Amino acid sequence: MTETKIHPTAVVDPAAVIGAGVVIGPYCIVGPHVKLADNVQLRAHVYVDGYTSIGEGTIVYPFTSLGTETPDLKYKGEPSALIIGKNCRIREHVTMNPGTEAGIMRTVVGDNCLFMPGSHVAHDCIVGNNVIMANHACMGGHVEVGDFVVFGGLSAAHQFVRIGSYAMIGGMAGVKQDVIPYGIVAAQTPGLAGLNYIGLERRGYSKEQVKRLMAVFRRLFDSEGTLDARTSALAQEFANDDDIMRMIGFVQGRDNRPILQPLKTGT
Repeated sequence: MTETKIHPTAVVDPAAVIGAGVVIGPYCIVGPHVKLADNVQLRAHVYVDGYTSIGEGTIVYPFTSLGTETPDLKYKGEPSALIIGKNCRIREHVTMNPGTEAGIMRTVVGDNCLFMPGSHVAHDCIVGNNVIMANHACMGGHVEVGDFVVFGGLSAAHQFVRIGSYAMIGGMAGVKQDVIPYGIVAAQTPGLAGLNYIGLERRGYSKEQVKRLMAVFRRLFDSEGTLDARTSALAQEFANDDDIMRMIGFVQGRDNRPILQPLKTGT
């Protein structure tokens, strides 16, 4: 069993749950309700508090704050949680807050995510696996993010927005509406800029799969009829295609917030 190492300058509450092989570096602070799974590393000057759990193999870099109470003014001290998955890389000055009673009482981050310096995950967010947030990207509260989403530097997601799997949010882009799976948002374009076909190819999608998705994308946002009618027709036609149904199901699952659309299209 790998030895756990705690630097003598670190302050670790005796009630915290510390797994095997955990490394807690100089000047870290770990609160009483924190759970660190096996082989977690807190490099130095890391602050972890609240009901925070960090998954196996995750590495947290200096001057990061995890699990402190959210600045949301509706928060009244309820014992909400921050749950971080396995094998994440959480770089310098990242902040993540737990959930609230007004939300789902927890913030959840998936496995294998990379959070670059200064990025922020707000209260009640649900973040999928293999998500990348570049420098100073941020999410408002209650944001839902699918797997393999990439946020460019200085981008932002408005509270309650959903961002589908494999989407790309370009640097400095502000997202105020739901972004379909595979969609791409650019700062200079006030709407969907198309599909993230380069990202899809990098993830192993064949050119034929990408072409099929792009054809459905054009039909989904065609100018004739309503979005609901087009979505229903596509759902019937492609019910057995999981890739396409990821996009269609996302649109069908929308609530009050509208779907971000390409320029010069109808709904």
